[in-house]
Amino acid sequence: MGLFTKNIEVYAPVDGEMKPISESSDELFASKAMGDGLVITPMSNNIYSPIKGTIKSVFPTKHAIGIEHRGIEFLLHLGINTVELNGEGFSILVSEGDKVTPETKLGTVDFDFIKSKGMSDDVVLVCTNLDNRHLEIIEGKVYHSQKVGLVK
Repeated sequence: MGLFTKNIEVYAPVDGEMKPISESSDELFASKAMGDGLVITPMSNNIYSPIKGTIKSVFPTKHAIGIEHRGIEFLLHLGINTVELNGEGFSILVSEGDKVTPETKLGTVDFDFIKSKGMSDDVVLVCTNLDNRHLEIIEGKVYHSQKVGLVK
């Protein structure tokens, strides 16, 4: 029908092994308290946009990026508890207001550094305001910019 009923395609933000958010090592994400989503154990340091949209926020600690498309808000969280690193190991290439596509490189993350600090390198994507919509995803090995799900 209208603009708000059209599906939103979701793409892998990084090469790796994808699983449902319920399998996150972080209970806040696994319980879906922040919303539904997915988790990828990365095999690359390059991070790409998971959707076509607009950058709404880049956290000062560079560990998380907010992206919006047609009223749906996505939070891309890079590693678990990585806020404690205060930006060390992260290089973010986008700013608030930037338009992005799944081919847009958002930045790089030194996942070896994150693991050396005893932290999980899981990349988490959360849809924070699905309301009465839902997210369907595939599981298994994925590559950045590969379509991996739909918000319906």
